[in-house]
Amino acid sequence: MARSLVVPAVMLAASLLCRSMAFVPAVIDTDVGLYMVQARAWLAGDWPIVAVWDMHPPGAPALIALAMVLFGEGVVAVRLLGVVMVALTGCALAALVRQGGGTAVQGLAVGLVYVAHTPLLTGLETNTEILLAPFVAGAMSLAVRTAAGVLDADKAPRMRDMAAIGLPIGCALVIKQLAVFEGCLAFAVAALPAWRRGVIDLRRLILLAAVYACMCAAPILLLALTYAVQGGLSALWDALVLAPLRYSSGRLSAVEALQAVSAAALVLALPLVLAVTGTIRPLAEHRRLIGLGWAWLGTAALGVAAPGMFFQHYFVMALPALGLLAGLGAWRAASALRPTAPVPLLAGMIALLALLAWREDAAPRIHAGFGLSRPDPPRAVAAALRAAVPAGSRVLVANYHPVVLVLAGMEPPSRFVFPAQLTGHFGAVLPVDADAEVTRILAARPAAIIVDRGWMHTMRAGAAAMIERALAAHYILAAEVAEQRGPVQIWRLRDPST
Repeated sequence: MARSLVVPAVMLAASLLCRSMAFVPAVIDTDVGLYMVQARAWLAGDWPIVAVWDMHPPGAPALIALAMVLFGEGVVAVRLLGVVMVALTGCALAALVRQGGGTAVQGLAVGLVYVAHTPLLTGLETNTEILLAPFVAGAMSLAVRTAAGVLDADKAPRMRDMAAIGLPIGCALVIKQLAVFEGCLAFAVAALPAWRRGVIDLRRLILLAAVYACMCAAPILLLALTYAVQGGLSALWDALVLAPLRYSSGRLSAVEALQAVSAAALVLALPLVLAVTGTIRPLAEHRRLIGLGWAWLGTAALGVAAPGMFFQHYFVMALPALGLLAGLGAWRAASALRPTAPVPLLAGMIALLALLAWREDAAPRIHAGFGLSRPDPPRAVAAALRAAVPAGSRVLVANYHPVVLVLAGMEPPSRFVFPAQLTGHFGAVLPVDADAEVTRILAARPAAIIVDRGWMHTMRAGAAAMIERALAAHYILAAEVAEQRGPVQIWRLRDPST
């Protein structure tokens, strides 16, 4: 039992160490603030999408709500959830390598390379790409085990094998729809070798596919049934199917997409070099794993590219596959340089990779000093908001981070909380007219309005004009907090007597 706990213990310790800077700022990526508002509402009895809208499935707020129950309602709970999920993904990758014929040390190296690179590309935030990774990696590990049984012993995949692979993919789909590409790959890895070798016929392959599809669909179908009972099925359908289609209609141009991909590739240059190193002259026992790694990386790239937006955190979806390739590449390099004692050199290489990845994210944070020698702006805004209006007041976050609602104990004035959609340039994603919703909110006179003057360019001109008129007519400036890009203002509703 003690030996079986070594890998989880090492992964958890490495995850906590590599992701230590995540506990400093309240915001790393603004999306998670929306999930926190959803999670808080869920714990109060109000379901995501119906009470707080988003175009992602409610898997992320569900996990964050669980973390809040375990660790308390706040940023620390979300960061701890990220540490745990990254460690679980590292463990799943280590198991995958063992199932694919690698050694325990090689598996540990692969898992640690993944963990070490999660601080990059805003991966320190507990975003959907971090939350779905252990489910996808776990399914891939089971698929490799099933494929190994076919390739090494002509053992036909069983129904329960495919069900066991499909269920974690179904859980990943409840976190982010784009896990569908990796779900298809997991099925191909598990089932197609048996069909190609004649171990199963086409009829059996179709039956296995049906079982797999049912298990993949089971979590989302259960979710749909739950929403249908509450009368919210149409809202769920719009959010999970129609809204992503509306979102993808505003894709980046080819030049902008190439620029984003090139920047991400430069950030991940070292693991990419190691991946190529392990591929040029691979060890014989690693050929299958390397083939899987490149297929997985290509499949993950489909998930990155599908929305057409190429935000930094989208590329975190590719880190498990890249960790597999880079970890095997690191072993190949270490064993070539020191054939008789590769492990110390391998350990040094992974430690250096971890330090470089940690430095890439930590250096600008330490230089800015927010949350260290200087107040963290979102926490300072939340404190100023608490001083300006009573707890539980309805507050419009016009173009700042929604997490301040949770930090300050305030309520949103609408089910549409995400500023980029409500007042920003993604208003067409909403199932309602965004400008009409802003008009309705302002007519209801929220107790306070938060405006980030350095982010005014992120707002639609019409929404910004409406808010400026409301501020001039009905609000007074209660506080101002310095942000990197300019002041964040807290405007309080004017006393009618004045």
